[in-house]
Amino acid sequence: MIEGDHPQLSVRRQCTLLGLPRSSLYYQPRGESAETLHLMRLLDTQYTATPFYGMRRLTAWLRTQGYPVTHKRVARRMQQRGIEALYTKPHLSQATAGQVIDPYLWRGVKGARVNHGWSTAITSMR
Repeated sequence: MIEGDHPQLSVRRQCTLLGLPRSSLYYQPRGESAETLHLMRLLDTQYTATPFYGMRRLTAWLRTQGYPVTHKRVARRMQQRGIEALYTKPHLSQATAGQVIDPYLWRGVKGARVNHGWSTAITSMR
């Protein structure tokens, strides 16, 4: 859309009209290095073989293979590939059998505001 040799509009003015910073016009994205692509292939093959391996275990496995990687690098590559460890996650919000969940009594009350409802429990120790 931007013409570098436009007879009437400079590149600066064209970028301003399009709402683009000029730096984005000259930006050339760099591709991934061969080492990173090889590392991602290794992560994919190991994850396919052991999908229950998390970031820490994959980092340790890569180190045993002779690759000096950090857990941050492995986590970034896992996030980039969209992989995560498959294991049972905690079900903290699910009620157990026979558990009664108290309703939220202030939902829908008109005029409810911060610090509106307080209660005090007084117990006596004998």
